Amino acid sequence: MRTEAPRRSPLALAVLALLAEEPMHAYRMQQLIKERAKDDVVNVAQRNSIYQTIARLVRDQLARVRETSREENRPERVVYEITALGKATLETWMETMLSALAREFPEFPAAVSFIALLPPSKARACLEARRTAVAQRLAEARIGLERVQAMGLPRLFVLEDEYRDALSKAELAWLDGVIADLRDKTLTWNRAWLRDVARRLQQ
Repeated sequence: MRTEAPRRSPLALAVLALLAEEPMHAYRMQQLIKERAKDDVVNVAQRNSIYQTIARLVRDQLARVRETSREENRPERVVYEITALGKATLETWMETMLSALAREFPEFPAAVSFIALLPPSKARACLEARRTAVAQRLAEARIGLERVQAMGLPRLFVLEDEYRDALSKAELAWLDGVIADLRDKTLTWNRAWLRDVARRLQQ
């Protein structure tokens, strides 16, 4: 008997959401995640990750094998379905993930917190490179969003695109401000200044 709550993840959420639509096999899940562009918000870069996630969901009794079939000259195909516990857990995960702030640890804020390890000129060059990448990602996302909107897809199905668009705009504005301050040296540092700050903080 389980004594701990099933561990949630974006991929586990996506798998349960697909199984809530209908029973399906792992390859079909992978296809749908890519067809619906959910691979922009769910990491399926490693092919085996879906299979590992399904195995965990089955172990946690959130999903189960519905049927197993084998066509001639093809590998065995396992169709999975969501359980009653899986449906309840999916709803709980959705409510939590939509309402609560998660403790997430992306790379960029971590690097920003140690930016003083680089000289200001190199830090600025790195942020300028990131700004170029964010601007390009934003432009590509807008083209995709416009294409989807032209297809008449209801707004409900592009909310994650709107959210990423808003985050990218906010990041661009922040990067522009920091880069400008580094360029005109209103934001700068050197080893002597850092040692002085560290000394004052220890007092």
